[in-house]
Amino acid sequence: MKKTISQGTIHKVPTDLRAKLQTNGDLLELWNKLTPLARTEWICWLTILKKPETRAKHLTLLGVHLREGKKRPCCWPGCPHRRPNAQKWFGKKKK
Repeated sequence: MKKTISQGTIHKVPTDLRAKLQTNGDLLELWNKLTPLARTEWICWLTILKKPETRAKHLTLLGVHLREGKKRPCCWPGCPHRRPNAQKWFGKKKK
């Protein structure tokens, strides 16, 4: 049985996160209860990374933090794709 995985507002759920959510029913339930903006923040927090080992660590932390009741990534300035003022934290210049 295929389970519905809610998307973010800007970003789609990447393959590795999709697999984690499909194999962890409790995590999927927590994920689907988040707001679309909160899901966008988590997806960006995961996908903006360059190193595969850091991304794997963030994927694990995402599960831990959601189970702890956190709604958004800690110490994250926000998705630079959604919030132009967050771009300064990522070395991107405003156009």
